Amino acid sequence: MTATLRRPAVGDVAVSRGGTREQRRRRHRLTVLGFMAPALAGFLIFFGYPLIATVYYSFTHYDLVNAPVWAGFDNYVRMFTSEPVVGTAAYNTLWLVIVLTVTRVVFALGVASVIARLRQGVGLIRTLCYLPALAPPAAATLAFVFLFNPEFGPVNRFLRAVGVEGGLWFSDPDMAKPALTLLVLWGSGELMIIILAALLDVPREQHEAAALDGAGAVRRFWHVTVPSISPVLLFGVVNSIIFALQFFTQAIIAGSAAAGSSDVAGNTKYIGAPQNSTLTYPMWLYVQGFRYFNMGYAAAMAVLLFVVSFGFTALLVRQLRRASHVEDVS
Repeated sequence: MTATLRRPAVGDVAVSRGGTREQRRRRHRLTVLGFMAPALAGFLIFFGYPLIATVYYSFTHYDLVNAPVWAGFDNYVRMFTSEPVVGTAAYNTLWLVIVLTVTRVVFALGVASVIARLRQGVGLIRTLCYLPALAPPAAATLAFVFLFNPEFGPVNRFLRAVGVEGGLWFSDPDMAKPALTLLVLWGSGELMIIILAALLDVPREQHEAAALDGAGAVRRFWHVTVPSISPVLLFGVVNSIIFALQFFTQAIIAGSAAAGSSDVAGNTKYIGAPQNSTLTYPMWLYVQGFRYFNMGYAAAMAVLLFVVSFGFTALLVRQLRRASHVEDVS
């Protein structure tokens, strides 16, 4: 008998070298998971687990020493019914959310629009406008408290020199939050740079076409510039809302320094000075968790803050998508 040799088919060679299609897919998935493993591990360790633990502790009485005791919705009921200070903190934070969001975005857009129209010295002016954003929040706040000192601050001295009586600023409950707003606007160079980049990316052809149709500068800005940079403006709004909801460092330092405290965060009675006008929601959360050791109640406040931040962001993104869809259809 003579043996016959059969030449292997192309498919058999592919299967023997690389395995079946299902095996190749499995190896591909494992490879992708291997590259994603560090990011997934970091997400689970530094975000997933803390979030789940915070939600759990929000339903307990926990003082960081003894074991947590299940309390149901007691912390949430207390937050909405039996603690007036949290209402004051929530009002101050809401005030900052509205005022800071509007003024920060409008101010950054205005400065960026001016810089975009300059012909000389653009680099120097852009750098000078951005430099305040690099200042540490603690140092910048202390500098502002000194500048706006009612007695010997340079701002009030200048106002007196021109015949205007300066205010008490950080020492006045009615002017403390506006003074904090000026501090935030002074350091909004980062958002200004982002909006400036978006403005410079708007095609000139659209402005020229609108000008030929008889549109003035205001109409061109509203109907050409704003729609083109709307995603960047939405980013600025979302970023400003989250920034205001988490407003902590500047408020606690300004209140403590204006009240004459040598220890910025060392004495509870100085937090929120003057008269709780600078007391924000994150500050009261910090006091409850790390001063009074009501960690369960602080966790409930943190959960509520997370839900509100997520809700604001989701609503704004939804509105932007709806506006973009209407614009595409039209």
